Amino acid sequence: MSTLSLRIPDSVHKKIKEFAKREGISINQFIASAVSEKVSAFATIEYLKQRAGRANAKSFRSALSSIPDMEPEEFDRI
Repeated sequence: MSTLSLRIPDSVHKKIKEFAKREGISINQFIASAVSEKVSAFATIEYLKQRAGRANAKSFRSALSSIPDMEPEEFDRI
């Protein structure tokens, strides 16, 4: 585990304190969770960009052509 010194505006600190208290967790837990969520979002974007870079239009069309041409179920209709 690492220690990090962080400067944040007083207004943000106040809100963090309020939300952490409301959730019954420490300020440290709140911040660690918030940062983890942001890191996860960036990692997801990075992953999707990598996957998109490997996309192949011919393979996509081939996969689509293997789907049977039929009417959707009643619950799936628009």
